[in-house]
Amino acid sequence: MFDWMVWTTPVAVFFTCIALMLVGMTVWEIKSPTTLRKGFLPIATTRGDRLFIGLLTAAYINLAFVGLGEKFTQWFSLSEEPSVWIGFVLSMAVLALVMRKG
Repeated sequence: MFDWMVWTTPVAVFFTCIALMLVGMTVWEIKSPTTLRKGFLPIATTRGDRLFIGLLTAAYINLAFVGLGEKFTQWFSLSEEPSVWIGFVLSMAVLALVMRKG
């Protein structure tokens, strides 16, 4: 069923985090309904809006990091491509920033 995707540990952790966030946000929304809020994003958003925007941003950061891995090796004279865990941590930090301050 999942043969179409390469399930490495970082990919599995990333998707597990997304699933846990969706479950957590659902429970949070049931217990405490959200209100519109204006942060650094140019529109008033709810928690769900910020989660969606943050997840899209996290996905793009991960894709960019994987796509630029070979270039990072050349630019910074590294012996091997940087670990994808760096991109994962960076994307989760940006997601947390969007959720908190967005």
